[in-house]
Amino acid sequence: MGEGALVLVATPIGNLGDLSPRAVEVLRTADVIAAEDTRRTRTLLTHAEIPAGRRLRAVHEHNERASATKIVEEVRAGALVAYVSDAGMPGVSDPGERLVRACAEAGLVVEVIPGPSAALTALVLSGLPTARFVFEGFLPVKGRDRDERISVVEREERTIVLFEAPHRLLRTLTDLAEVCGGDRRVAVARELTKLHEEVWRGTLHESVLHFEQTAPRGEIVVVVEPNQHDVAEPTDEELAGEALALVSTGMPTREAADRLASRFRVSRRRAYDAVIAQRSAR
Repeated sequence: MGEGALVLVATPIGNLGDLSPRAVEVLRTADVIAAEDTRRTRTLLTHAEIPAGRRLRAVHEHNERASATKIVEEVRAGALVAYVSDAGMPGVSDPGERLVRACAEAGLVVEVIPGPSAALTALVLSGLPTARFVFEGFLPVKGRDRDERISVVEREERTIVLFEAPHRLLRTLTDLAEVCGGDRRVAVARELTKLHEEVWRGTLHESVLHFEQTAPRGEIVVVVEPNQHDVAEPTDEELAGEALALVSTGMPTREAADRLASRFRVSRRRAYDAVIAQRSAR
């Protein structure tokens, strides 16, 4: 009996041609192919001319904990178990983490066949600093947890990579612009490696204006510029003085707040409050 192993296999994030020869070999020889979505995996296997047979098994976020026990038993018995998520690297914003932990704690062999990653692909395409970065995955949808996570993003000194759903993108960009400041640079990548791949680059304020007019489609990765240390935090007096100058020109409140946020790299909320305070004092 050979030594069993759990092998996490990275799969294409769009272009099926990105499936590596090593990944094909492991999927062809595995005793069990565990998949987040068996329908999507069957399509991939058909493309690679790999027969699935009865080896294909669904292991997703709802049954991963229970499945881990069975997979540990199979690997201990000498089985080669390959795990694939819907796309990219299993275990990164996808199921797989519990499987790895269970096998590692059992002292079993765990291997990775590296390959495509939407987070890294978007990062290197963004044009933003790549030496130090942090992956935040999906932000909480609402409530205090969301506010706290966005506050963390605002203070983060490394480039931030986020995943987002198309129908929530505009709200997320708006929230980020308000908290991080409208002039913070951002890249929005969608449909990576696919026919309609697109990377939009600009400031958070510009991104809100753009996606108000252009409804995004497909899978989206957002890359946000880190907080820059070399920009001094303005005092309330500095903000008040500039706000007064802008208000005195007759500039609308929203535009004045955007200008203030952009110039001083403060949150739009703070800039808006400063403009309102000066407008009320006149």
